[in-house]
Amino acid sequence: MSGHVVVIGGGVTGLSTAWWLRREGVAVTLVERGIVGWEASGRNGGGATHAYSPLFREEQRLWPMMDELLGYPTEYQPQRIRIALDPAQLEQYWRVTNLAVQQGFRAEALDAHALKELVPWVPDSVAGGLLWHFGGHANPQRTVQAYAWAIEDLGGTILQHTAVTGFDLRGDKVVAVQTDQGPLGCDAVVIAAGPHTAQLAAMVGVTVPIAPARAEMIVTEPLPLIRHGGADGNGLYGRQTLRGNLAYGGGPHEWLELPDARTPKAVNSPVVRSLARRLHELFPKVAHARVIRSWAGVVENTPDGRPILDRLDAPANLVIATMSSVGFGLSPASGRAIMQLVTQGRCDFADLSQLTLSRFAGLPTDWQARNGWVPWSPDGAEGERGPARADAAGPLSASGQAQAHS
Repeated sequence: MSGHVVVIGGGVTGLSTAWWLRREGVAVTLVERGIVGWEASGRNGGGATHAYSPLFREEQRLWPMMDELLGYPTEYQPQRIRIALDPAQLEQYWRVTNLAVQQGFRAEALDAHALKELVPWVPDSVAGGLLWHFGGHANPQRTVQAYAWAIEDLGGTILQHTAVTGFDLRGDKVVAVQTDQGPLGCDAVVIAAGPHTAQLAAMVGVTVPIAPARAEMIVTEPLPLIRHGGADGNGLYGRQTLRGNLAYGGGPHEWLELPDARTPKAVNSPVVRSLARRLHELFPKVAHARVIRSWAGVVENTPDGRPILDRLDAPANLVIATMSSVGFGLSPASGRAIMQLVTQGRCDFADLSQLTLSRFAGLPTDWQARNGWVPWSPDGAEGERGPARADAAGPLSASGQAQAHS
């Protein structure tokens, strides 16, 4: 297509979308109310392994190429290890693994001895694990910066500290995006604003069901490097950085009201204690490692845990993109898919039919309360603080998707 596309949201999904559009020669302006990559996109475990997604094959094809394509380092590292502390965890990891195996990818079972050779920090009582000869992990901060620089290198525009205040419609199309810095004329719009996607879509009469939740991570002092830094389990997601730090998250996440859906000013001490305890259980032989840093960010969750990637019928030039907490790892593939939705109305490399917004037609208005996805209240009347994601790689939902925050 020719014309100008406005991408709303400077997280990893919006950044990837804008970059892919610029690669196709489309004029792009990305609008971010804060700083690009500042919220969940720069505050996650960096995983790039989503076998349950229709974008999985493209995710796996693209990640090894991203440093070269972007022209900047992402610190991508291939392969991943899943560590099971008991047979139930091992069975759970195999369910996710089989989704990849069925698509032609290879996984290797590890007994306790083989696992300890690769990750010497695990407990002696470990049940075993899996070595995935696919997937991997990258550095979220490096990656979002790489996307942003690559967009600007290609002539795209990034407007930070710019809030969207409304939309101008003519017929069945959006013709301008109103911001607190002035209007932006457009030929197409992508709303990829994380937990604020619903609020923005409502401005054009579109209902997008998402619930924001607070996610947190801890980082330890550096430790000796292991062979595969992407090693996790016990309800945690994360990695060892190239410097040797352990960076892990995994909830329990705290449900938020939309006005609070911005980067929290401080971490939640009970959550940090839970992360530290489970990391201690996973790696007891480095229990001496001090936690030197912690992060908090905000993620969004759809009712069924699956992303929404959809070009709407009305407005006909609007694409809704929310990744439901798995945006980082899928970003190379999701950005390309969204680009195709904008430029040609369909994705030609993956079946996105299960990710349309229309699947939520008839959803009860109180769906969040029915799921128990309500903010915690001091009086305990409702909203017990609970996990937005029960486990980093499971359990499987009814739809077969692993509940995961990448």
